[in-house]
Amino acid sequence: MLDQHDAIELPGWLEKLAICGHPTLAGLAKGIREDQDAAVQGIITPYRFGMNEGRVTDVKLQKRIMAGCAGIPLLRQRVVLIAHLRRRYSDRATSPW
Repeated sequence: MLDQHDAIELPGWLEKLAICGHPTLAGLAKGIREDQDAAVQGIITPYRFGMNEGRVTDVKLQKRIMAGCAGIPLLRQRVVLIAHLRRRYSDRATSPW
């Protein structure tokens, strides 16, 4: 489904998950059914938001680590530093050398 960006098989796949007998997979099927329109849009659109989600996770992690010990300027500095380090690491990972 994901490779072809075709969500026609999604309802059948969710039904198979629901009746497979494994409680975790049945729970996954139930969760996807609760917001099936969003799941369909995620399958049929070519856009991905993984990078944005990673940045949000970084900000939340830093906020929790600091736990009110510092203000917004330090949080901003740490978030910018993490973004810079991620960019350097991803550039190095894609480089052939």
